[in-house]
Amino acid sequence: MLSREEKNEMLADALDISRRANFRAVGIKTSNISASMDSYMHFLNGIQAVYGPFKYKYLKNPHPTHNNKL
Repeated sequence: MLSREEKNEMLADALDISRRANFRAVGIKTSNISASMDSYMHFLNGIQAVYGPFKYKYLKNPHPTHNNKL
């Protein structure tokens, strides 16, 4: 749950015209960039290769993943 202060901050941020313009500008610049799910999975596999297997609190022997698909 958000506190009343957090909600008010979010509302104030939403009403900020310059902030809205910044988000609009980013949307225009990135609208023609397409990334496939395969490239995203390749990125995640690369992260795991750099940092090693993800550590799980309740798993004694973590297993690295490969060939991930949704």
